[in-house]
Order: sequence, then C-alpha cells, then structure tokens
Amino acid sequence: MAIKPLIDASTIAQRVAALGADITRDYAGKDIVVVPVLKGSYVFAADLVRQIDLSVEVDFLGVRSYGDGQESSGVVQITTDLSHPIQGKHVILVEDIVDTGLTVAYLRENLVTRQPASLKIASLLHKPARTRVPVGIDYLGFTVEDVFIVGYGLDHAQKFRNLPYLAIITDDSH
Repeated sequence: MAIKPLIDASTIAQRVAALGADITRDYAGKDIVVVPVLKGSYVFAADLVRQIDLSVEVDFLGVRSYGDGQESSGVVQITTDLSHPIQGKHVILVEDIVDTGLTVAYLRENLVTRQPASLKIASLLHKPARTRVPVGIDYLGFTVEDVFIVGYGLDHAQKFRNLPYLAIITDDSH
C-alpha cells in the first residue's frame, strides 16, 4: 500500500476559508450550530468553524454504517447523539465525504424531525460516481473521483487521519 498526495494542505486551507466566508455571509446576524459527523469530519469541522465569523455552537453526531467496508448499506446507527436540542436553530451538518448519499439522507431525515430553523449540509468531499441517493450539498469543498481517500481526518483502518493533506491509497504492487 502506498500513499499518493491528491490535494495539498494549502489548497484545502484556501477552500475551507472560502466556505467559512460563504457561511458567514449566508448566516449574517444569526447564531448557528455546527454538527460534525464523527470521526472523519472532525479536522475539517475544526478548521471550518475557525473560519466562520459568527456565534457558533458545536455539537457532535457519531454514526456507524453497516456494509462491506467499501460502501454504506444505508443502515445507520447513531453511536453518539447531540447533547442539546436543535429546535429553532440554524444547523449545518458537517461531513467528511458524501459518496452514496445514504448516510447524509438518513441524518437529514433524523435532524429534520428535531425541527431546526434551517438545516444545511457541508462536506469536504463529494464522490458523485458512487451516488445512490442524491443529496444537496450546500457547502462543498471538492468533487473527487471514485478513489479511496485518506488524510485530513479521513482514515483507512483508523490510520492516516493525521495527514495534513488528502491522499489516495494505491496498491504498490504494480
């Protein structure tokens, strides 16, 4: 297994700053609740909230999707729930990557039942080639090909989250 850089730290930082500016503009004068989905989005979410010039609350959702390890089955278990109600609040759900759309669709349905004032989706990455359920991504970092990506919070078997850039895992036997 080898690691091949895909998007460098500087490019990520510039894009996250732009997303933070967009959110600041879109929610001017409002308080927001940023909800990172654990574990993959924590690095992106930490950098993103520091780029938002508003009053920001942060609460976390932990989820587990059952599948073959390569793709979500769409069966989602919430392992860590929000610690505070979101009713009447402006919520931004933060994901590391949207590929099939199944997890985000489930989380959106779940959060809507909690009656937020608004609910938007921010994702560092989108992998449209794997889409099974289309979901709108309101704040998108990058669109990527159908490759396995690690770094900047994304892992392979709990490793590589600490890379400051995004990379592709390649089979080094070729």
